[in-house]
Amino acid sequence: MRAKMRIMGFRGAAIKPLNEEAAAELGAELLGEAIVFGVGGLCIFLEYSRQSSNSKKKEDELSSTLLGLQAQVMELTLTVETLDAQLREMNRVLVEVSTAPKK
Repeated sequence: MRAKMRIMGFRGAAIKPLNEEAAAELGAELLGEAIVFGVGGLCIFLEYSRQSSNSKKKEDELSSTLLGLQAQVMELTLTVETLDAQLREMNRVLVEVSTAPKK
């Protein structure tokens, strides 16, 4: 009974001892509430862990996708630069051929 009164916020009040039946009932009630509270807290913790794990997995997948896309962009940039260099070389050769004296 003292524990229940302390939980409810009452301090220092004189409490008469309960008979055994009432004390057992009150103890069982407190134990049952503690178990329900504990199970609820455990469920919340497990759900948080599951959500955190799923979030991390999604973040890792997005990160790997982003890295793949960046690699493709770099590869395409290199290809464009190579083609640009080849085009400039062809233009240079075409200009040389067109300006060369004709026989």
